[in-house]
Amino acid sequence: MKKIISAIFALCVVPAIAATAPQSRVSIFSTSTDWQAVTGLTLNEYNGKFIADKKLVGRGLVLYYLDGFPCYGLGFGVRVWVGPDGKTDNDLAIACVAAPSEIKFAYRNATRDADQATTTGILTCPVSDHGRDLTIDLSDCIVGPDWDDYK
Repeated sequence: MKKIISAIFALCVVPAIAATAPQSRVSIFSTSTDWQAVTGLTLNEYNGKFIADKKLVGRGLVLYYLDGFPCYGLGFGVRVWVGPDGKTDNDLAIACVAAPSEIKFAYRNATRDADQATTTGILTCPVSDHGRDLTIDLSDCIVGPDWDDYK
């Protein structure tokens, strides 16, 4: 009987004591802002297509959309690979309160099936607005500093 009482005590009291002890936690918060809630403006989905630039693309260019007002990336369309022939493996998909005039990407040169790896830096690109269809001409993009230059 003492063993049963000791077991019940251990199952009930020990977890309660452990729950009150301070614990180290890491919290990760989204970097996206709900622009619709913040501005009161309606969000719309925009799709981006790319015009390749052979010099920039090389054997392939992986782009990761960087969120920024007035838009944030939609999970299924924030990574796009652009091939040397101009073909892509995805379209850019973003939600915006207004069509953006420019957008930024983290980028790296890589072949289509290359594993995910660290990007090189920031690419800032002007956007041509055709309703909810956007065109990004990669020859008009400005290559920013490499990540190491930000240190």
